[in-house]
Amino acid sequence: MAASMRSVYSKEFRSKKREVFEDILEERRQSSDLRYAMKCYTPVIYRNLTPCTPSGLKTIVLQSVELQYVIKQISLQSGDSCEVIQEQAAEILDEMGHNLRMGAIRLFAMSLSKIFKRLFQKVCVNEEGIQRLTQAIQEHPVVLLPSHRSYIDFLMMSYVMYTYDLALPVIAAGMDFMGMKIVGELLRMSGAFYMRRTFRGNQLYWAVFAEYVKTVLRNGYAPVEFFVEGQRSRTCKTLSPKFGLLNVAMEPFFKGEVFDTYIVPISINYERVLEESLYAYELLGVPKPKESTSGLIKARRILNENFGSIHVYFGQPLSLRSLASGIINRTQYNLKPRHLPQRPPEDVQSFVRDVAYKVELTQIANMVLSPGVLIATVLLQNLPEMEFNILVEKTVWLKDLIESFGGFLEWPDNLSASRVVQSGIDLHSNIFSLVDGHVILLEHKHTGLLTEEIVFKQAVSFLMCAFYRNQMINVCVRPALVILACEMVQSSTKEDIFRSFTFLRRVFSKEFIFFPGSEDKDFEEGCFMLTKCDIIHATPNEIMLTDKGTIAALFLSKVFQPFLEGYKLACAYLLEEVTNAFTEKQYISGVRSLISRLIVSGTSTCYEALSSDMQKNILSSFVHLGVLKNMKSVSEVTFCVEKRTLRETAEKLGVQIFTEKLPSARL
Repeated sequence: MAASMRSVYSKEFRSKKREVFEDILEERRQSSDLRYAMKCYTPVIYRNLTPCTPSGLKTIVLQSVELQYVIKQISLQSGDSCEVIQEQAAEILDEMGHNLRMGAIRLFAMSLSKIFKRLFQKVCVNEEGIQRLTQAIQEHPVVLLPSHRSYIDFLMMSYVMYTYDLALPVIAAGMDFMGMKIVGELLRMSGAFYMRRTFRGNQLYWAVFAEYVKTVLRNGYAPVEFFVEGQRSRTCKTLSPKFGLLNVAMEPFFKGEVFDTYIVPISINYERVLEESLYAYELLGVPKPKESTSGLIKARRILNENFGSIHVYFGQPLSLRSLASGIINRTQYNLKPRHLPQRPPEDVQSFVRDVAYKVELTQIANMVLSPGVLIATVLLQNLPEMEFNILVEKTVWLKDLIESFGGFLEWPDNLSASRVVQSGIDLHSNIFSLVDGHVILLEHKHTGLLTEEIVFKQAVSFLMCAFYRNQMINVCVRPALVILACEMVQSSTKEDIFRSFTFLRRVFSKEFIFFPGSEDKDFEEGCFMLTKCDIIHATPNEIMLTDKGTIAALFLSKVFQPFLEGYKLACAYLLEEVTNAFTEKQYISGVRSLISRLIVSGTSTCYEALSSDMQKNILSSFVHLGVLKNMKSVSEVTFCVEKRTLRETAEKLGVQIFTEKLPSARL
């Protein structure tokens, strides 16, 4: 199965066609927002279906054979009557269900039009993607899977669908929004249905939720939209996929209740993200502000800022029927009545996992990168400042490299390179600025004694800059890991380099998205890109760096140095400072304190290792590698170190112990 999915993946992800984008805000700037909101809205629908009211949808869910079976089972287990449990199910549906109303949609359409015109220069949508989606919605149930970088994502999706007269999706939203006065109910009336962050162990809630989603899909009442990443990415790297909701969305197809289901990967990329500073503070341990209507009103000051352009790329709809052909034997679902809950078989679980990774890799491949991404990448390698002319030269060089690697860049052809870079600096003036011919990362030009308070301020600006660099990091992750593998083994033997590449890929499996089981394909792809750019010369048995490729190899190595350094520091900390079992919270606090002291002392400059996202990824990766063992206690998960495996991993990473001269921070 994995081999079959990989063959599709390797063909599509590096050969995509550059499509034409339309700026949907251009017309809004020249006509009335009220007229736009009150336009004749007659969306294409699934097979001339008669729309179902929100109350009618709830009735269908409550009366479904599947839910009634679960209610009877819970009644037998708990001793409560079926009527009592039925009432509980109805209350869950009232809390959860959408209440789609045209009046609210038109109000949102007018409001969002005004807001987007203030915030963004352009909202660009690929026209061919819209045409493909229009056709898909008419043929089969559709699941929309956008990338998730901002709260704007789901608003933008509905805005685009309304603009193109497409059926508005019902959207899985977190309960945080439901608590927002007025706004929460408006979102519900615009298609949001609310789901709790966790409902593990709550059999009734899960049954109601799953049946609600499946009822919408199997009847084609509306496209269903959710984020396969599960939450917003605070680092702008794609998060590892979550499988639960995707498995629910696929079940009607597996059970033969629908002929096919289309999965549509959607890439939403922002030239500048509204939450950029909030993300940096959250990664450094500052609690996330609670969503509230008053907070939304206070945030209106951002309407005076420029957030550049947005690109929304609707990918090729993926037919579940085609993907599952020859892989999933659906007759296994005929062995039991369809209404009986059953754990998905292993082959189905693997299939769902592979589709999730395929979706995310497609999202990554279709991301449109802006010049600011290149500027941030170059500047991070030349801290604390660099000459403007040199920055322009290096940015143009990087543009050519990323495009040769298959990156999707939006670079204005009608402007000089200097003007393009200057515009990028102006857009991100809260992160870096041009002073006396030098571009400076704010907060990093410092003289005098370095303190932990100053380190925190520097870390904020560093993480904000790294947020934009991370938009392009997946474009070069495979060639970069080949270069790092070459450096680590200090050998030209292809077999040794591949072994080192596979080790690094496993270590960073939580940082970057790799298709499961495709180590050989990823290695071949990395080598191919490097060979195409004349960075390496590869023979069947050897890989050698070319004279011409030295600069590019050094660049790729430095791009990934913060990740390598962060994992080395974690190894050093676990080797030297940890003696007992510890919790995630204790670990992040301890390692963050250590790294702050290392930066103050000048021993390290790895600000990214202060990020809770990297530290959580390290814990997850080290559990996967057997470096750590997690033990579930009554209250929380604790970890203990497998010292032998840790020493072996540290040795392979080339760890040096930084902690000998510093005060102990033992756990």
